[in-house]
Amino acid sequence: MSDFLRRAEELVEVGRYLYSQNMVPATSGNLSAKLNDDSIAVTVSGRHKGKLTTEDIIRVDAYGHSMDWRRPSAEALLHTHIYNLFPDARVVLHPHSVNATVLSMLAESELVLQDYELLKAFPGVGTHDCAVTVPVFENDQDIGRLAVRVDERLRQGCAAPGYLIRGHGFYTWGDSTEDALRHVEAFEFLFQCELRMRGK
Repeated sequence: MSDFLRRAEELVEVGRYLYSQNMVPATSGNLSAKLNDDSIAVTVSGRHKGKLTTEDIIRVDAYGHSMDWRRPSAEALLHTHIYNLFPDARVVLHPHSVNATVLSMLAESELVLQDYELLKAFPGVGTHDCAVTVPVFENDQDIGRLAVRVDERLRQGCAAPGYLIRGHGFYTWGDSTEDALRHVEAFEFLFQCELRMRGK
């Protein structure tokens, strides 16, 4: 089995799992995985993530340009920026969960997660006795402009593998599909805790 097909099958399964958790309603969200040749497997534009097939996964180059005739997700550029910034990142997931979306509307320019035991689910965090900052970016239909803002902020340092986009869910990544999904679950738990702390 080719590297692309193996990764495409993984992304299909991830899409079904995230849909079962109500994290990618309608055609929202996008998923990607870095391939051995440094190209990227990413979901095509406008597909329902709970009904993906391997035909719905295409290859793009390091700049988000399609390597065939189909159009990748409009946000492929946000994926490529993460891969370029974090060499260990191999999978990027973008769910539109209710918790992340609501919290992104309530938070200021950043969300501070502090003293939660589950922070240890993130790489480099060895104790609950810490604070992890999650950036919150204003949504923008100009993805290139948004990608530049994200890139500038993440280059300043990012303790947790993720960020929120206001009214638009969150991005997270990992060095494997398993790690990226663990980060999704950790963020979801923490986001729900934050909402309850705010009485929502």
